Amino acid sequence: MRVAAILLAAGTGSRYAATTGCATPKQYVLLAGQPVIRHAAEALLPHVSSIQPVGDPSSLNDALQGLAVLPPVQGGQTRQASVRAGLEALDALPPEQKPDLVLVHDGARPYVTGQLVANVVAALAEHPGAIPAVPVADTLKREKDGVIDGTVSREHLFRAQTPQGFRFGLFLDLHRAAASLNATDDAKLLEESGFSVALVPGDEDNIKLTYEADLVRLERLIGPTLLPRVGLGYDVHAFEEGRPLIMCGITIPHTHGLAGHSDADVGIHALCDAIYGALAEGDIGRHFPPSQNEWKDADSARFLIHAGQRIRERGGMLVNADLTLICERPKIGPHAQAMRERLAALLEVDVDRISVKATTSERLGFTGREEGIACAATVSVLVP
Repeated sequence: MRVAAILLAAGTGSRYAATTGCATPKQYVLLAGQPVIRHAAEALLPHVSSIQPVGDPSSLNDALQGLAVLPPVQGGQTRQASVRAGLEALDALPPEQKPDLVLVHDGARPYVTGQLVANVVAALAEHPGAIPAVPVADTLKREKDGVIDGTVSREHLFRAQTPQGFRFGLFLDLHRAAASLNATDDAKLLEESGFSVALVPGDEDNIKLTYEADLVRLERLIGPTLLPRVGLGYDVHAFEEGRPLIMCGITIPHTHGLAGHSDADVGIHALCDAIYGALAEGDIGRHFPPSQNEWKDADSARFLIHAGQRIRERGGMLVNADLTLICERPKIGPHAQAMRERLAALLEVDVDRISVKATTSERLGFTGREEGIACAATVSVLVP
């Protein structure tokens, strides 16, 4: 029994574009680093004999490069026309490759399970068509002129999903005979012709990407498991006359600056060390050696931008950062909010993930003697 799948990608995703402002068609939006439609194809491949992509051939070739799928065919102006194009392409295959059954799947549904595919295919032994569906759980209201016009009973109501399955020959014949019918659902052609279509229990996680919140949920389902890591950074710089005092990315009026090869930003240096430590990538000196003149008097913001990029390049995220500046003077409190905002901007995170506070050493040690400033930084990150 040969089972083929038609993978639809001809839609423009107008609702997704309207709610997110994203110009990329939703089936090509990146999900866990790959186009949504590629996830859909990879999920189907182990369970079907062939996949026929339908949409813009150039875009599909790029998105599905390297996968064992049939050459894409151009989609139509409607869903029905696109399905028909896929069916005709399958019918043009050599006899030994033509399918007995065909599944029609939305390219914007990346989280389809093998069990769901198997259940749809199994139902086709008794019915010419089968679709997965989930019961409507929410109360339904009818609207008129912006107010409720009645409550609709949800009894016997289901939300249809894909892949929808059909006996290939019958489905192709119905499409050829119903070219004028604009069916938004593949099963409608069988319904209109009096054929039975089985309802197979659907999957609540079989989400069709329609709104931005759907992408967030799909990231949780498909994205890699993120593991927590903690990093600790500590840095010290001595005071030096004639230099500006730069801490956590901002310049603070004071009698002395800090001595160092770069701009001696003790806060950023400690924070970078904490991030590199959490990633097990050494310390700031490994990435920006003080022996290199390139970093002489360098703006330490460059170092922190790099550290933040390393988190993202590793597929991770910064959960929070907590910095404690240790000094008698200057007073940090009046500048703490500006420091938080600057660090958050450099790391491209919300300011509520950044904490900056200060303490003294009760006049003890080099900080107590006002010979310099120290900073301790702790970060929490999530990485695969």
